[in-house]
Amino acid sequence: MYVVSKVQLLLLELIANHKFFRGMNNDMYLLRRSHYVRCSWVKDNPLEIAYHDKEWGVRVTEDTKLFEMLILEGAQAGLSWTTVLKKRENYRQAFANFNPEMIAQFDETKQLELQQNPGIIRHKRKIASTISNARCFLEVQSEYGSFSRYIWQFVEGETIQNHWQTLEEVPITTPQSDAMSKDLKKRGFKFVGSTICYAYMQAVGMVNDHTIDCFRHSELLVD
Repeated sequence: MYVVSKVQLLLLELIANHKFFRGMNNDMYLLRRSHYVRCSWVKDNPLEIAYHDKEWGVRVTEDTKLFEMLILEGAQAGLSWTTVLKKRENYRQAFANFNPEMIAQFDETKQLELQQNPGIIRHKRKIASTISNARCFLEVQSEYGSFSRYIWQFVEGETIQNHWQTLEEVPITTPQSDAMSKDLKKRGFKFVGSTICYAYMQAVGMVNDHTIDCFRHSELLVD
């Protein structure tokens, strides 16, 4: 456990925010933010801390990233998010950097190959759904001009700012996630139940579900 003075913390913040040091390894990042209060679901490991601090709840409108998170949230079903994070880079390699146009072309031979890939979650239905979801994703893009325009309609284009005091208050579904799930299923998407949809909404910033004691809650209110 790091113990640092206020002066050291200030210096670390100044260094880390300098453009030369952006993108430095997680050790520097964890050192400068080891004193911050986070959501209670975050475990004490670099992957979860970096994901929570840099990604979770940040507004996403870029289609490729929206597709990536849709696939990863579906892959998590029945598993821990840590498991998915550990395999995320392998998913990028196996699934063409989450390029839906390329994934939509995957054939049965490719599916069998993916089922033998130890770097990803080798669940036959989840692998098949990634491919079929890519095809559905492209159809939505064609209809709406972008997937972002389609998916953000479920929150009327604005992040829902919640003010939960404890993790126990945070819901696992909402009327918005119910509506999203129903429509995605109607369009042929798989692994898009309401619980998965709500986790997706949290991930891509459609809701701010950081608890109010978490330092990211107020940062995302400003963002």
